[in-house]
Amino acid sequence: MEILERPQRPSGLRRLLWRLPIQLYRLRLGWLLGGRFMLLTHTGRISGKRRQAVVEVVDHSADDGSYTAASGFGPRADWYQNVLKTPEVTIEVGRRTMPATGAPLTADEGAETMARYAPRHPTAAKALCRVMGFTVDGTEADYRAAGRRIPFLRFTRAALPLPKEPERRVRTGQVRAAG
Repeated sequence: MEILERPQRPSGLRRLLWRLPIQLYRLRLGWLLGGRFMLLTHTGRISGKRRQAVVEVVDHSADDGSYTAASGFGPRADWYQNVLKTPEVTIEVGRRTMPATGAPLTADEGAETMARYAPRHPTAAKALCRVMGFTVDGTEADYRAAGRRIPFLRFTRAALPLPKEPERRVRTGQVRAAG
């Protein structure tokens, strides 16, 4: 694996095109993107406002229902930094929306994730590496090396908050004696 340059965040028309899939989700058409992409709703680390990004799902575990995404623009991507600061998010994949908690993968977990992802989606894996500034030759060892350097987050279903107990009203006043 050869490192070319640091990834550049998109700007101008490129940024508009990258953000276009968010509009599909807002129009309730996110299901058109299938299970390969998810709408991530997170909290801005500076503004505290709700933010959204559409990210590619690089792994989905049927065992625990978790989804893993890579930060294609590196560890300084806004959505990645926001989730690190406030890991409680909402994700929408296809027609399913769920509360989730994001957690970074270790370098070894990233290597394993990329090694599983590359054979399933070879074109997308090469593109991800290219966006990140890596040149890969297509071997598993190269993808593992890239996976060690790509920041990944795993989103696991958050436990739903327990419903609040109904408030009990206590009447104040005099107590009458039985008589």
